[in-house]
Amino acid sequence: MSFVVVFNLVLTILTAITGLVWLLDKFWLAGRRGAGPTADKPAPPPGAIVDFCVSLFPVIFAVFVLRSFVVEPFRIPSGSMIPTLYPGDFILVNKFGYGLRCPVGSCKLVDIGEPKRGDVVVFRYPARSEADPNFGNDFIKRVIGVPGDHLQYIDKVLTVNGQKVEVQPAGVFPEDSISQRFMEDLNGVRHNILENPGQPSPNVDLIVPAGRYFMMGDNRDGSNDSRYWGFVPEQNLKGRAILIWMSWDGGPALSRFGRLIR
Repeated sequence: MSFVVVFNLVLTILTAITGLVWLLDKFWLAGRRGAGPTADKPAPPPGAIVDFCVSLFPVIFAVFVLRSFVVEPFRIPSGSMIPTLYPGDFILVNKFGYGLRCPVGSCKLVDIGEPKRGDVVVFRYPARSEADPNFGNDFIKRVIGVPGDHLQYIDKVLTVNGQKVEVQPAGVFPEDSISQRFMEDLNGVRHNILENPGQPSPNVDLIVPAGRYFMMGDNRDGSNDSRYWGFVPEQNLKGRAILIWMSWDGGPALSRFGRLIR
C-alpha cells in the first residue's frame, strides 16, 4: 500500500473520529456539563481527549475536504513529462474536474466531466498484481486517446482517428544536446514534446475501449506509459494537473513557480 493511500485512509479515519466526538460534545456532552453547575459552581471543562478532538476537527475537516474534493498536491518524481514538467516540480491537481470520488477507494460520488485529449492527468498505475513494482503508485501523463479513438503511433508519428497530429520543430533540447524538441498540437492543446532520434519506440495501432484512456509522456522516448503497459481505467483517474506552485530539485527554480500546466 502506497504512502498516499495510507495517508488518505488515516486522514479519513481521523476526520470521522474527531467529527463524531465534536458532534457528541455539541449535542450531548456540553448539555450534560451545563445541567449541573450553579452560579457558585461553574461547568467543568471537557476532558483532554474531547477538548483535543473538538479543537482539531475544524482544521482536519478543512484539510480533508480540500484534499479529497478540491485540490491535491503532487510532486513530479521523474523526467517522463519533460519539457512540460520536471523532477522536483510540485503541482496542484484538480480533484473535481472528472467527478467527485470517494476519499478512499475508486468509487465515484458525482459525475461531472471527462478527460479530453491533451489533458495532463494524475492517475493510479493500472497494476494487474501486487507483484508489479509500480503497484499503488501515482503516475502523471498526457491523455492521447479517449474512448473510441483509433490511435496509431508509427515511427514516432502520431495519428488520431485518421488525422496526423501536427508537430513543428522547436530546436535541440539544450539540456542534453541530443533530444529534438517539437511543438505538438493535440486537440487544440499546444505543448512541447521531446524525441530522441537514436532511440527506438514501440509502434501502436489500436482502438481505445470504453471506460479506458491511452496515456503518453511528453518525453516520448523517456516515458513508461500506455505504449508499454496498456490503458488506464476511468476509475484510476485522480485529477487534472493545473498548476506548478513550487519547483525544487537541489534548489529553487523560481522561473517555474506559478506556471499553469498545458
